[in-house]
Amino acid sequence: MNGEAKVKAPKVAAVAPKKKTKPKSLDKRKARMGWLFVLPFVIIFLTIYVPIVCNSINYSFHEIVILKGGGYDLDWVGFDNYSNALFVDPSYVETLVTGIQNLLFNIPAIVIFSLFMAILLNQKMAGRTLFRAIFFIPVILSTGIVEKIDMNNSFASYYGSGESIDTGGESSSKASEIISSVDIQLLFRNMKVGQSLVDYVVDIVNNIYNIVNKSGVQMLIFLAGLQSISPAIYESCTVEGATAWETFWKITFPMISPMILVNSIYTIIDSFTSSSNQVMTYINEVYTQSGGNVLSSAMSWMYFLLVILIIAAVAGIISAFVFYQRRD
Repeated sequence: MNGEAKVKAPKVAAVAPKKKTKPKSLDKRKARMGWLFVLPFVIIFLTIYVPIVCNSINYSFHEIVILKGGGYDLDWVGFDNYSNALFVDPSYVETLVTGIQNLLFNIPAIVIFSLFMAILLNQKMAGRTLFRAIFFIPVILSTGIVEKIDMNNSFASYYGSGESIDTGGESSSKASEIISSVDIQLLFRNMKVGQSLVDYVVDIVNNIYNIVNKSGVQMLIFLAGLQSISPAIYESCTVEGATAWETFWKITFPMISPMILVNSIYTIIDSFTSSSNQVMTYINEVYTQSGGNVLSSAMSWMYFLLVILIIAAVAGIISAFVFYQRRD
């Protein structure tokens, strides 16, 4: 009907659909749990370790003055402790150079020996697990309280001193020598090998006890890297007719090169900070002397910077030859 008023339907306000909150990604949750896991270490590191490091740096630039009423005060001397360690102390530089030379010769031997043993222990053979445990036992025996007992062992002291029992023979014979340079020269007589290489091989063989003791962790890391290589790659090499020598240099060595970098850095840190290191031993001796705590702090920080430079140099050189397998 025309006369009737049209009733308008009430307008309903359009409500926008609520946005669904996206669930947190698994990577973010893992990262959060990781930080939660290392939080106790971070707290202890910032509250205990960092202040100790700052105090050590502060002491290296000061001299301790004992007060009459008790206590002590710090007197600023600048770089005097560093100059005394380098130019006044007659033994620090000599001990530092000798220790670094010995370690630079031993570190390649440790890495090469651990890689060689890891390849052997990765082969399928009876008693493989037992042999792995045997080669890792020296790592357990050379740590903690066992190391302290071994350092006080009279037999170990005698073996390390190189003194021989007086049997009426030549006094130059040493109990710790397995071979001599004469034996190596007879072995390499027709190979025209230099005397420096002969001395290096002699030192490695005579130091085999320490090399085996320090190769356990590196051996495990190399074993983990070897077992991560797909057997299908070796099967394809066999089908293609590659020899074991070619397979090692073309497949095994490139794919395990990241582990070589890790083990090299680990071996440098482990060797340079070992309690049996002669540089560390000398710094501890200086610390026990009167007024030697500030001088030993300066020696320690110079030694620390030198180790950092060596690690950076080794990492830079090896990183240029490291092969990283692409997973995409």
